[in-house]
Amino acid sequence: MSKTKNEPLLDAIEINPNQPAAASLIWLHGLGASGDDFVPVAEELQQLTQLPLRFVFPHAPHRPVTINMGFVMPAWYDVSSFDKNAEIDHEGIAISVEQVKALIQAEQVKGFSPRQIILAGFSQGAVIVLNTLLSEPAELGGVIALSGYLPPRKLLFHPQQTPIFIGHGLSDEMVPCIYGQAAYETLKKAGYTVAWKTYHMTHSVCDQEIRDLAGWLKRILGPAQA
Repeated sequence: MSKTKNEPLLDAIEINPNQPAAASLIWLHGLGASGDDFVPVAEELQQLTQLPLRFVFPHAPHRPVTINMGFVMPAWYDVSSFDKNAEIDHEGIAISVEQVKALIQAEQVKGFSPRQIILAGFSQGAVIVLNTLLSEPAELGGVIALSGYLPPRKLLFHPQQTPIFIGHGLSDEMVPCIYGQAAYETLKKAGYTVAWKTYHMTHSVCDQEIRDLAGWLKRILGPAQA
């Protein structure tokens, strides 16, 4: 696989297979991290799925984060508290959603149809990919939300067939598992096809979750390979 830097609106790491890609995964990291965080997952998923997958790992912009005493760090939006009743930075989320939509458009320019584009995110990244799905009328190939949540607000739903995978740690100390479960129940009630998985872990990703993701990717991408 080749690894290059790309700079449309968001700086990103790109990882490409050695043959035409079956799908493109745009993967968003969590608070304070970078696109490099999930690069090792790319090789794992390539091996487990045996599918030629392209990965785009964007870096979040740097901004002051209230919960971390205003320190400037990579963040998709500001966080004032981890309490469920805390004020939500809807403006910051909306800006990041638009940046992700620009990445989706860039992948389409490269020849990928919306159904070949999969959004993935961890923690804050999961919040952004879920909100992108809810504001995107085109059906995507899938959405992966790990250790995330849906902020409480009135959402505009576009009923569609985009499959969703939501995974969460039962011992998550930063984003409690009930937040992920609430997102699952909200999306399921809205008519989405959602896979909900829990794991014996904290605010992280585990081997079993990656294996489950690989199996899910093979199922949703299988028809495109036939």
